[in-house]
Amino acid sequence: MKYLFPFFLFIFNISNNLFMNVKIDTKEKFCVITPEETEITANMTDELYKSLSFQLSKPIPHAILNLKSVEKIEDAVLTMIYEMQQKYYNDNNSFVICALNKNILNQLEALELLDTMNITPSESEAWDIVQMEEIERELLNGFDEN
Repeated sequence: MKYLFPFFLFIFNISNNLFMNVKIDTKEKFCVITPEETEITANMTDELYKSLSFQLSKPIPHAILNLKSVEKIEDAVLTMIYEMQQKYYNDNNSFVICALNKNILNQLEALELLDTMNITPSESEAWDIVQMEEIERELLNGFDEN
C-alpha cells in the first residue's frame, strides 16, 4: 500500500510581501488543499489560483478546497474559486469546497454563486462527492464505449 503524507506549501509573493501557508494532503483519488490563513485577500488570489491550477496538471487532478481555517475572504477570491471550479468540471475533474463558515456562505449567496458551486459542510462529505463523481465518470465512459 502506498503511503501519502501531507505537506505544507509556503507561497511567498515578493512584490506584495505576502506569505500564504497552504497544506496539501494527497489521497489516492484526490488532493485536499487547505489554506492555513484566517483571511484570504484579493492580493492572494494569484497564489491560490496557482495552487489550484497546479493540481490540474497532476495524474489525479481532483481537488477538495477546505476552507476550515478561513474566517474572511474577499469577493475577488470567491469569484476566482468559482471560475476555477468551472475549469475543473470543464476538464472532467472534480472540485469540491468544504467547511465554509456562515459569513462566507452569505457572501457567496450575495454574489449569486452559492447555488452554482459544489459545497459540502465537512471534508468527509467532500470526499464522498469526489468518489461518487469518479464512479459516475467511469459509468458514463462505459456507456460512451458501447
